[in-house]
Amino acid sequence: MIFNAHLSEIKSYEPGKPIELIIREYGIKQNDIIKLASNENPQGTSKLVQRTIKQNAKFANLYPDDSMFELKEALSKKYNVTSNNIIIGSGSDQVIEFLIHAKANQNSAILTAKTTFSMYEIYAKHVGAKVYKTPSDTHNLDEFLEVFKKHQNEISIIFLCVPNNPLGECLDADEIYKFIEKIDKNTLIVIDGAYNEFAKFKDIKKFIDPKKISEYENVIYLGTFSKLYGLGGMRVGYGVANENIISSLSKLRAPFNITTLSLKAATIVLEDESYIKKTLKNNFKEMKRYEKFAKKHNIKFIPSYTNFITFFVKNSSEICDNLLKKGIILRNLKSYELDAIRITIGLRAQNKRVLKELEGLL
Repeated sequence: MIFNAHLSEIKSYEPGKPIELIIREYGIKQNDIIKLASNENPQGTSKLVQRTIKQNAKFANLYPDDSMFELKEALSKKYNVTSNNIIIGSGSDQVIEFLIHAKANQNSAILTAKTTFSMYEIYAKHVGAKVYKTPSDTHNLDEFLEVFKKHQNEISIIFLCVPNNPLGECLDADEIYKFIEKIDKNTLIVIDGAYNEFAKFKDIKKFIDPKKISEYENVIYLGTFSKLYGLGGMRVGYGVANENIISSLSKLRAPFNITTLSLKAATIVLEDESYIKKTLKNNFKEMKRYEKFAKKHNIKFIPSYTNFITFFVKNSSEICDNLLKKGIILRNLKSYELDAIRITIGLRAQNKRVLKELEGLL
């Protein structure tokens, strides 16, 4: 069977290896496995969420509320916007897919940093769009502007991943606002804020305000419940933008794209302030443990504003494979063409074991 020609240029996304795979391949018991590969919340699922899921499981036979009223109202209150400024997706990934289908095609291009979330490029190639990248791995807005001016007639979307996955660096919000003003109004600027809450906790200058973003004509802010809020398995993300952008994207959304339990879980977790604070405090307290280790062993790393840290080490693939055999799952960044390992910041006991095993392999 012959498929569309541009599919041959697409590389499949490589997620962190699942716990189930390690159990099958190495016969390691689940309780002995540490997974710090996918930037999931190590605190587990919020107790409020667990109770809410149990209470609403009996409604699984019914289609969900496709207006998503409760969740939109909760997000509207959180960001001081209206429900018309919000679109909900099955993870922020789905909103990225909406954006690509709304603004990119085989005659246009997107612009990203050299090293950033790989799904931007994958989705762009779904529609045959070109992908332009800046020379630097990290976000350099002067380079973004230079590449944009050179290919302005082609570039329809600019993706800024702030903080950046998989490297962890983050631009100041004021830098981004100034950059936005330099881009023409028919070019969509996507602010991927999947880790923005972590950046805000560490340095308020990094906080990108979704309310302010919604006031621009050509900018959208993306958020997710998969990281800070511990709902990676529920698949809920969202976009915040002006009503024109949201109404256009809504035409691409299939009905009932979010399950009833996912909607309930996302709505209630926003109220669990103790869970959120505990996650943020543990994250940056334990981050120091990794930074100290890296400095001791002369490992290069970029100061991270996320819930992970990336170590640039030789033989990273071999190290990751050896750790897998010990039941430790870290993220090998070989697919990003980097000799590096991305490590989600876990709980104290997890981090101590990971660093002990890692030290023996350096």
